Amino acid sequence: MTTEPESRPPSSWWTHLTLQTSPFLQLLNKSHTSMTPSVFFVLCDALRRPVCRTGDSTTMSLKRKPIHQQRLHVSSRNFSSLSMGAYSIPKISTGISQGAPVTPVTINRSLLAPLKIDIDPAVQAVRTQEKEQIKSLNNRFASFIEKVRFLEQQNKMLETKWKLLQEQTATANNTEPMLKSYIAKLQKQLDLLNNDKQKLDMEKDFMHKNVANYQTKYEQESNKRNNAEMEFVMLKKDVDIGYLSKMNLHDMVSALSSEIMFFRAVYDEEIREMQESLKETSVVLQMDNSRGLNMDHVIAEVKAQYEEIAAHSRKEVENSYKTKFNQMAANADQYANELRTTKGEISGLTRTINHLRNEIEIAQVQRGNFEAKVAQAEQSGVEAVQDAKARIGDLEKALQRAKQGMARQIREYQELMNVKLALDIEISTYKKLLEGEEERLGQGSLVNIKMVPMKSVQVENHNTHTQRKPGPVFIKTVETQDTLYSQDRKDTADRM
Repeated sequence: MTTEPESRPPSSWWTHLTLQTSPFLQLLNKSHTSMTPSVFFVLCDALRRPVCRTGDSTTMSLKRKPIHQQRLHVSSRNFSSLSMGAYSIPKISTGISQGAPVTPVTINRSLLAPLKIDIDPAVQAVRTQEKEQIKSLNNRFASFIEKVRFLEQQNKMLETKWKLLQEQTATANNTEPMLKSYIAKLQKQLDLLNNDKQKLDMEKDFMHKNVANYQTKYEQESNKRNNAEMEFVMLKKDVDIGYLSKMNLHDMVSALSSEIMFFRAVYDEEIREMQESLKETSVVLQMDNSRGLNMDHVIAEVKAQYEEIAAHSRKEVENSYKTKFNQMAANADQYANELRTTKGEISGLTRTINHLRNEIEIAQVQRGNFEAKVAQAEQSGVEAVQDAKARIGDLEKALQRAKQGMARQIREYQELMNVKLALDIEISTYKKLLEGEEERLGQGSLVNIKMVPMKSVQVENHNTHTQRKPGPVFIKTVETQDTLYSQDRKDTADRM
């Protein structure tokens, strides 16, 4: 009678099975946490076959599933020896071995008796769930293997890049002193330019001070010149007034001289006419001889009176005109002195004005020269500052580029080191897993169970005594070899 064991969830089913089976299964129970999922699933599939009992002989019927059901969910089409490195991957193979007979194992029949457990209606769903979980686990394991291969390739590539970067770092270290010396030279040039700039700034300040002083002097001289011009205008007005007064006085003197000459001429003419009239006048007198008048004496008296009157009048006129003439001559002398003084002052002011004009022209020329020098100094200072700023900008840009390059290389180096560390951790983890699997499988590298005729074996059982017919036993052989995973278990079986 063949009994199909009841399916349980993976944990409870495995515990129940290990509690009721042989020490071989207990050994598997101890190592199922460290074995690979593929080996674990194959062994579980073998142990879940029905157990036939006939008489005193007990056999284990393990039927092979179809090849398409036993196919592992491992994708290894791109799994090369380069990605695996020096790590060994266990290989699963099936077959029947015709080696030496196996030592009989004493089995407790009570443990092989079917369990009386009610069938849960959700068994099919649980089985489907288990299959899906197994598929997902197989897929995850395949993805892990693919990831290991990819990470190993990345590790090789990163090691190559690391070597190249180390070589580049060595080359950069050779160029670093050159860059430092070049930067030092540029720094010296920058210091020289800063010193020149400071000197030019000092000269510029000195020139600005000189320009300010000359400008102050120029303004003072301009004010003096304006004051002198104003004084000159005032003096010119006074000179013009004096000159006009002098001309008026000259005109008055001329007029008075003409008038004096006229009056003299008139007076002389009157005297002459009077003398002529006196000479030519014939007086006819009828004399009364009876009275005996002396006419000569009368005429002489009249003549004397008129002469006295004419002399007195002439003296008065001469005195008055002489006084006026003397007064006008004194005024003319005074005006002449004032005119000479004014002319002297005008000539002095003219000389002062010419001297001031010459000084102003010289100051303007000096100011123009100083302004040209200041402009030239400012232009040269601006050009030097711009050149220095341009050089400083170029140096800062070069330094920034160098810093960015160094930061980028350091960042890439850190990223590579992080990736390398992660890869080393993963590689060490997978290496430990594979070494543990190899050690576990290396303890019993081959487990061969031959199909042998079963003898009647008495199994002690306090409850039941049943017998099973002897029959063939299909044994699956698990080998540990340094080979790769195969995508199809059919190919694995063919190679075996």
